[in-house]
Amino acid sequence: MSALIIFGLLLALMLTGMPISISLGLTVLTFLFTMTEVPIDTVALKLFTGIEKFEIMAIPFFILAGNFLTHGGVAKRMINFATAMVGHWHGGLGLAGVIACALFAAVSGSSPATVVAIGSVILPAMVNQGFPKQFGAGVITTSGALGILIPPSIVMVMYAVATSGMVVTGPDGQPVSSASVGELFMAGVVPGLMLAGFLAFTTWNRARKFNYPRLAKASLRERWTAFREAAWGLMLIIVVIGGIYAGIFTPTEAAAMSAVYAFVISVFVYKDLTLRDVPRVLLSSANMSAMLLYIITNAVLFSFLMAHEGIPQALGEWMVNAGLSWWMFLIIVNVLLLAAGNFMEPSSIVLIMAPILFPVAVRLGIDPVHFGIMIVVNMEVGMCHPPVGLNLYVASGITKMGITELTVAVWPWLLTMLAFLVLVTYVPAISLGLPNLLGM
Repeated sequence: MSALIIFGLLLALMLTGMPISISLGLTVLTFLFTMTEVPIDTVALKLFTGIEKFEIMAIPFFILAGNFLTHGGVAKRMINFATAMVGHWHGGLGLAGVIACALFAAVSGSSPATVVAIGSVILPAMVNQGFPKQFGAGVITTSGALGILIPPSIVMVMYAVATSGMVVTGPDGQPVSSASVGELFMAGVVPGLMLAGFLAFTTWNRARKFNYPRLAKASLRERWTAFREAAWGLMLIIVVIGGIYAGIFTPTEAAAMSAVYAFVISVFVYKDLTLRDVPRVLLSSANMSAMLLYIITNAVLFSFLMAHEGIPQALGEWMVNAGLSWWMFLIIVNVLLLAAGNFMEPSSIVLIMAPILFPVAVRLGIDPVHFGIMIVVNMEVGMCHPPVGLNLYVASGITKMGITELTVAVWPWLLTMLAFLVLVTYVPAISLGLPNLLGM
């Protein structure tokens, strides 16, 4: 009954058009003050302790690094490098867009930032080259979603924060703790590269089928020049991933390092960003960080209410007693998350759903890291379909296309992503292979 009242109230508030973060906060406060006897000082304490986690500091730093890179000419050089490598294949510029998105994803951690940075440069070039605008928009909208799967990923940090401190008894009676940010980052490498390969194949296949333009093959000298110019941006991948794996710094410290590194190469190496532009980038990053931190704060309160009412535990008991197997549970989770993606953005979905679904997943023997990657892939799909797909709105602003037209344009790549979601859901080795190999 408590669950019905809580989720009914939350849904009613969201249907009024109220922002998710405020809906969460009002739902919690209304329920706590009218149907429980929880002291008000407990609520106030939860508001502050909810964001008093070291991992959360990674979010504003990765946002800042992504903004510096978006405005600092890094994307343009990555596109030139990718074009030099694969531009002569069928749909060369489209393939270059997929590769450039994968490379930029590995330094930004954000899907909308990847769509803006890569799309604003390569989409006009594709139209000038003779590609249909719909083809270019479909490639960039879906490939931009790699921003939250290829590490570093802000959504992975969200999942780690939402489940941090949770220790649940597994099916063998042993306690299982939540996944760390470092484990999730390493687990995202292979699925991210695989999905980039799937999207690139779809791009190449459609370009070959419709005989879209190809560029002249770049010489070795041109390829070396393009690589040398992009090298400073590509080095950031090694700084973040290499630094975390080598134990030089934690993911949060890696985020701070990436922000400083992005500032230095954008302002002093590439010089596409002046010191006069820096306050504007800082203000933009602060706005986005404040929005996400406000959502996190209210989501922590929501998780506290869920735990206080014993809803995750009751759900777990019900599913286990109903004889639900792990693969049936994963089908339900995928349908639930894909449905949620129709009217909520990824951060809110992860922060609300992860604390509820995580204990059930562990009780059914599902690895926390594998479960986290599966959730992230679901969030990728949600970013590319209406009505709330963030990537669609960003791409719409760049291409000046309507949401309906864009939705039709992304379908071939969206179907590819759904096929990959099924694969990553039922083949845990894709997510767990690299962390296990590295002894994580």
